Amino acid sequence: MQESIRVTHAFSPVFREDSRVLLLGTMPSPKSRENGFYYSHPQNRFWPVMASLLDEPLPRTPEEKRQLVLRHRIALWDVLHSCEIRGAEDASIRKPVPNPIDRLLEQTQICAVFATGQKAAALYTRYCFPHTRLPVHTLPSTSPANCRVGMEELLESYREILPFLKGEKEDE
Repeated sequence: MQESIRVTHAFSPVFREDSRVLLLGTMPSPKSRENGFYYSHPQNRFWPVMASLLDEPLPRTPEEKRQLVLRHRIALWDVLHSCEIRGAEDASIRKPVPNPIDRLLEQTQICAVFATGQKAAALYTRYCFPHTRLPVHTLPSTSPANCRVGMEELLESYREILPFLKGEKEDE
């Protein structure tokens, strides 16, 4: 069994002042940390889901990925600034230290927060919600470890962000 190591989030949030939706993971995976960008494991379905949902070509490079979400007023970050974790196993997280999500919200027009998995939602609710007062919507994880959720189900779930992007809906 792999040992837990202390990991510190190594890259900045992706956002603009006009961002309306924040998508939060838990903590970058070893592959994402290695590549220096969000959802970088080649089998993670996040980018295919985003491209399909937003009717865009599949982005390949970190810059293409960054531009895709920014064009659609989506911000990306992770709930945790640091933690002890074994590999990419969210269930192994110990001693979490949250990112200052409330400060990001103050700089943007974000009106809805979505977690890309149960663990991210739970950590946000425990550590961030008391400061942000913005509820979290839980989406299924796009991780290769969550293979029981198919691509169609992921797309259907992630469609929940669209009304917020279009300004048709706002959390209270």
